[in-house]
Amino acid sequence: MADITYGICNVAMRGALRLFSNWKVTGQENVPPDGPLLIVSNHMSNIDPPMIAASVSRRVNFIAKRGIFQPGIRWFLKAYGAFALNAVEEGNDIQAMLWMRQLLRQNRAIVVFPESTRNPYVGMQKAMGGVAFLAAKTQTTILPVGLTGTERLGPLWRVMFPTGDLTVNIGKPFTLPDTKGKMDANQITSMMDSVMGRIADLLPKEYHGVYSPTQGDSAEA
Repeated sequence: MADITYGICNVAMRGALRLFSNWKVTGQENVPPDGPLLIVSNHMSNIDPPMIAASVSRRVNFIAKRGIFQPGIRWFLKAYGAFALNAVEEGNDIQAMLWMRQLLRQNRAIVVFPESTRNPYVGMQKAMGGVAFLAAKTQTTILPVGLTGTERLGPLWRVMFPTGDLTVNIGKPFTLPDTKGKMDANQITSMMDSVMGRIADLLPKEYHGVYSPTQGDSAEA
């Protein structure tokens, strides 16, 4: 049932994007065809998760705020592959981390928005460090994605009526340095800044927010 739901949603999303918008995807060749993968992106609109799913060549899962799991759509979100994140503010939801680790062991791909909330008009904001911690400890490949144009698509109904110039810019995959022992807060922050810098590399200047494109960082291509 989950695969059927996911497939139907992707077909509908691609159809809506092609019909109503100027949808452009670059860097599709950068998507690893198999193996565990963390897809990280800036986040501006409700359309971002399904647009990424429609733009990559792999089946993906998502981390989403628990607040959107309302009774009427909870079943759909779960069938679509979303997991409810509890501690968004602290970025330390143990259940979510365990869920991601389990999927990564199964060579699955997971879409994560490290900012934890939508930032439609102010550019990228400070990201939570959980993604960097997980990626470093598991040595999972990270795939950066830069989205532009979705900041104008605020209301939920716009997911099926996307208009304007919408771009999904997929960067090159990379891994973070392999860390031994316990990671301190400064290490995690530094690595997360490196990840967000990779996303900024894929975006116009007005989307950078608190991040600037990397000028060489500690991440390994």
